[in-house]
Amino acid sequence: MSNTEQLLSPELEKFWQLISIEPVKWMENEHGNENGGFWVVAIYGKKAVWYNDIEEGFNVSTYKTFGEIAEYGCEQYELNQIISQLYNNY
Repeated sequence: MSNTEQLLSPELEKFWQLISIEPVKWMENEHGNENGGFWVVAIYGKKAVWYNDIEEGFNVSTYKTFGEIAEYGCEQYELNQIISQLYNNY
């Protein structure tokens, strides 16, 4: 993730530092059971930023229960794109 951090403006880097967490696997019922879940790397309110290793990209999904991604996503964003989207849209 250090490569991503180099792409961020100072303002977005501060935002990333506020929402990022130590990567942890969360379950997702549609596709996540096959591989033991997906890596969540940030939490912002009721949204989780996670890496989809099936599609090889980052996604933002809501969650109701901590540790469970509510909906599958396969947008294949780069992490810096997700950070920018969260910062500008929420």
